[in-house]
Amino acid sequence: MIELVIDARRKDLGGFEVGRVLPFHSRRMVGPFIFLDQMGPAEFAAGATAIDVRPHPHIGLSTLTYLFEGEIMHHDNLGYDQAIRPGEVNWMTAGKGIVHSERTDPLRKSTGGPMHGMQAWVALPDEAEDIDPAFHHLGEDAQPAYENGGLFARLVAGEAYGAKAAVPVSSPLFYIHWELQPGVRTAPPSGKGAGGMSERALYVAKGAIEVGDRTFHEGQMIVLEPTAEPTVKALVQSTVMVLGGEPVGERLIWWNFVASSQARIDQAKADWKAGRMKLPHADDLEFIPLPDEPAKAQAAPAPVEPKPTDPV
Repeated sequence: MIELVIDARRKDLGGFEVGRVLPFHSRRMVGPFIFLDQMGPAEFAAGATAIDVRPHPHIGLSTLTYLFEGEIMHHDNLGYDQAIRPGEVNWMTAGKGIVHSERTDPLRKSTGGPMHGMQAWVALPDEAEDIDPAFHHLGEDAQPAYENGGLFARLVAGEAYGAKAAVPVSSPLFYIHWELQPGVRTAPPSGKGAGGMSERALYVAKGAIEVGDRTFHEGQMIVLEPTAEPTVKALVQSTVMVLGGEPVGERLIWWNFVASSQARIDQAKADWKAGRMKLPHADDLEFIPLPDEPAKAQAAPAPVEPKPTDPV
């Protein structure tokens, strides 16, 4: 029933913890999901530095930012300046190249408050790797939701349970937010062989759940076998992200770049280093420089812990 369990690698960034789940050394992707971080939970004091990620580039992927608490301000070089709040979605498609930053609004920084959310990277299929970049902000009304008997479920992106979210995905996938009261039982979308997605996983963002006869806690991802049809039981009040989809093929990942070829990554590195990718108009006074580079992008990298300058 369970193929693999992945423990998030926690890193303290100075009063703010990030837990990296994907990529993992023995499991780089789940469907098209190639990167998954849990941001927080944290409580920022008034005036404290919160989210402060300088402008940086991406290629070959879509980023999906989703919050349980707090707010992040997005700026990009397409001209979008957009706050994201709990229950909303920022979906940014890099395609052939985009630059963005993620900051805490100065007013919110002055008052402090909580921060807790998820950021996922979704690798684009071959035919979409070099599309024009785009940005979409979607409110709660763009995401089908269900609530009954202690279960709240929101379809953040993709298709599941006969519903479809408004996020403009490029390949078959689903991404679901569950809020479960103690004792509630439910099940993820069907797997391969039942008309469902071939790769699926559950990530416990808060609380504890039971899958089969095993217990899993906050910070653990449960990768399911393709044909497994498990029942999930909440042992305490729990927040779970359910994700999956169809693979898009092998992908290289280096820094913020995802691609099907080394040539694409090399070109993106050269473009950023040479200043050929413009900065966001509302945030153009600084940027994250190209890191010291290894010889080649790695098809199966060891887990890389986030640094204070890393995008989250």
